[in-house]
Amino acid sequence: MSRVLCRLARVAALTWAALLAACGGGNGTEVLQTSTSTSAWVWSLPGNFPEPRVPADNPMSADKVALGRFLFYDRRLSGNGQQACAGCHQQARAFTDGRATAIGSTGEAHPRNSQPLANVAYAPTLTWANPALVSLESQMLVPLFGTGPVEMGVNDANKAQVLARLAADSAYPLRFAAAFPGEAEPIQWANVIKAIAAFQRSLVSGRSKYDRYLQGLALLSAEEERGMNLFFGEKAECFHCHGSFNFNDQTVNVATRVVETPFHNTGLFNIGGTGAFPEPNRGVFELSGLAADMGRFRAPSLRNIEVTAPYMHDGSIATLEEVLAFYAAGGRVIDSGPHAGDGRANPFKSDLVSRISLSEQDRADIVAFLRTLTDHEFLTDARIADPFAAR
Repeated sequence: MSRVLCRLARVAALTWAALLAACGGGNGTEVLQTSTSTSAWVWSLPGNFPEPRVPADNPMSADKVALGRFLFYDRRLSGNGQQACAGCHQQARAFTDGRATAIGSTGEAHPRNSQPLANVAYAPTLTWANPALVSLESQMLVPLFGTGPVEMGVNDANKAQVLARLAADSAYPLRFAAAFPGEAEPIQWANVIKAIAAFQRSLVSGRSKYDRYLQGLALLSAEEERGMNLFFGEKAECFHCHGSFNFNDQTVNVATRVVETPFHNTGLFNIGGTGAFPEPNRGVFELSGLAADMGRFRAPSLRNIEVTAPYMHDGSIATLEEVLAFYAAGGRVIDSGPHAGDGRANPFKSDLVSRISLSEQDRADIVAFLRTLTDHEFLTDARIADPFAAR
């Protein structure tokens, strides 16, 4: 096995259970314990959506999802009590934050754009560029306990205090007991993470105008239909990276046998003509050290893309119109400054990204189609909204 594969394998081997144990989340037996809740979970899925794959050690339940919803929106879960998960993942923005890059609970800037959480249950890898981060449970360790940058800011000095805040709320002991029945001490970090992951898996979005069109319940305008034909046609070629039911190219479900996890360099940078991207935003290269992985990032889902601006891994493109212009050009040219370079000539750029002849009308039509992917019901659904807001 190559050194690169060994390195990725070591990262993958750091299961969320082992890492939780290192963070004081309990011993391995406690972390891996399977909870049996009395509150059955029934998926409510759009007709063309498969059932998501769920880890055996964290089965879905209505009580667990309900608990996870409260935890997701609770600012007390951060080290200083100032920011909830929802601080960077706002429902009205399809669980993004409208910033170019995220800001943590202590005010520290994150180098990357907050990704949407809609349909994250179908994601075989998490974050922008980590092929080894393959479960929501393991991903939760990053914002909770990460130190570079600080996001939620939970650490060895305050993690017991944070749990004590939850235990002091008269409602939480009951919620944890219902979500994790039979456990002597259900309020523990392992269960916090399981509950939030379950809530995130419940965030299914598939009731947009386009979805209703597929069901024969809505009509597309002439502009939207032209955009759809361009999107799925060989002229614009958008479908190569965004052709699945979730409008991306990484999905997994209960029936998946072979999981594909492509990452792409789209020519966003080419610093000094060397193919380089700005540190620490160099994509999969940050883990592998392979030159070919420079600038390779995961293609995000385009569902609800209308409300998730700004775009790209670093939030450096402001509008959908600018995104279309960028792809039509086959990359981005930066004329001056520390990042100057012609991204169109990046030696590591994906073969799927090349100059495309799109008229202004073509671009407008594609943007019109992309806006049909907005699921307004999802953006306003009270069942996944902030439960503290109504108090």
